[in-house]
Amino acid sequence: MFEKILYPTDFSDVAVKALKYVKGLKASGAKEVIVLHVNDERGNESVARILGESQFNKLNKSKMEETAQKLKSVEKELIDAGLKVRLRVETGMPVREILRVEDEENVSVTVIGSHGRSNLEEIFLGSVSEKVLRKSKQPLFVIKR
Repeated sequence: MFEKILYPTDFSDVAVKALKYVKGLKASGAKEVIVLHVNDERGNESVARILGESQFNKLNKSKMEETAQKLKSVEKELIDAGLKVRLRVETGMPVREILRVEDEENVSVTVIGSHGRSNLEEIFLGSVSEKVLRKSKQPLFVIKR
């Protein structure tokens, strides 16, 4: 039923918890997991202006290296669970990118944490998962804290 899973992650605690559910779907016939990390572009211009382009580029490079390491760790965990894995890193607005990849990959289900790293922002703007829930065309598992 849920052969192809989209697992968007920001590496928050609840995203790590959601990973356990992704692995659990193997018993329900899951075969492939698309692991998605979105580099949120909002605020980049302001940070670059404050730090200067050189410092911003160093910070960004460091962040990308850290992201790659974390994604490789998630990939290994899923492969060890017997799942085929593809990693994707996109840049943009998280909701828009998650929905785009969901469509593009024609996934069976998306497994997402209920809250990410930006809890304060979620109070005022609404969470990424809540917006994905409203706009998604596919089944969605939202994992609570």
